[in-house]
Amino acid sequence: MDSLPAPSSKRLYGRTFVIAVVSQSVFVMGNTLMTHHARWVKALGGSETDVGKVLGFGAVIGLLVRPWMAQWINRIGARNMWGIGYLVFGVGALCNIFLDELNWTVYAIRSIFVFGSSIVFASSLTYVTQISPRERRTEAIGIVGAGGFIGMLVGPALGDMLIGSPNPAAGNFFSLFILAGLFMVLPGCLLTLLPPTRLSEAPAAVSLKDFLNTIQRHWPGTILLVDIAFGLCMTIPFGFLATFIDVEQLAIPGVPVIGLYFWSYAGWGLTVRVALRKLPDQVGRRKVLLVGMLFMSAGLFSYSLVDSGHPWLIMVPALICGTGHALMFHTMTALTMERFPYEVRGTGSSFALMALETGTICGAPILGMIAEHSYDRMFVVMGIFVGSVALLYFCSSLPVWRERARSRDEQLTF
Repeated sequence: MDSLPAPSSKRLYGRTFVIAVVSQSVFVMGNTLMTHHARWVKALGGSETDVGKVLGFGAVIGLLVRPWMAQWINRIGARNMWGIGYLVFGVGALCNIFLDELNWTVYAIRSIFVFGSSIVFASSLTYVTQISPRERRTEAIGIVGAGGFIGMLVGPALGDMLIGSPNPAAGNFFSLFILAGLFMVLPGCLLTLLPPTRLSEAPAAVSLKDFLNTIQRHWPGTILLVDIAFGLCMTIPFGFLATFIDVEQLAIPGVPVIGLYFWSYAGWGLTVRVALRKLPDQVGRRKVLLVGMLFMSAGLFSYSLVDSGHPWLIMVPALICGTGHALMFHTMTALTMERFPYEVRGTGSSFALMALETGTICGAPILGMIAEHSYDRMFVVMGIFVGSVALLYFCSSLPVWRERARSRDEQLTF
């Protein structure tokens, strides 16, 4: 199959793009089944502190190998690495069925499937930006992310059904892990229908030095702080939410609480993302990003409204944080990647996700320790942190500071 050249037209929604979105959406269904992994850690005898440590450590391996992974995306192509990511994730998910106690193997296996998802997200971001016209890259990233919201509508609620218990034992999780692995089959088959993108004519050697040189030449700036903050925010729905529901004893007869949360979060986030898909290019990506950060901060504070007497209020932080997610991810990713040209786009997407993972690695263990004493305190700390990063990014993105940053970049270049 012929490879795709760098895009020159303004057309975006063709057959290739639709297949890429569907493949990513089905993957996210399997990936979000693993939002219940925190419950798995507790079922093996762990605490909130252990959950935080497992979450943080799980991202370490992906962070350490990303420099080489980024260059392999550049070297063998985003589509091929995308498929490898599906395989790694599937193997990691299935390996959980062989565990029966909390020990070092839990950390290792978490690292495997998180590494697999890291490959998938970096490769898919690289692929869609390589097939989309320059002026519509933010929109392309946003629509692929909207496909991820579709996956979120299914995965967490399906996991709740498979586990079937508010305080599950280890044996309740085996069908969940098997299904998470099987979910990788269809997305992998869909990738075979995609043409590979054009590779660099003279691919560089795969080395840490080359990765660092590329990053130095195309340094994104203070947007990396936003990436880090967003990564830390994602530990809430995808890490601590399930245990928060269990600890607070949130129950709604006939309705899975975690399913209600993600139906609200992802359903509304999908609506916002699609409805406002052109807004970043119309009013500016930085403005949309800052509004999204304010929503995310407010949503984190609103978790304090939820308790066992008012479980339906879980929809409030879901809707507000879902709005923040819908406005933040594609704008911050596009702003991070915009400095990286076509031939090193894999490095750009990987570096953006490295910053996101740094937030998880550094923050999740701390949040776990705070949550063990008080979930309300954890949400307040997170809300203040995200609000502070928003203020810092706003100040750094003012025209006078942007001009100074541009001057420094030119001096470094020459």
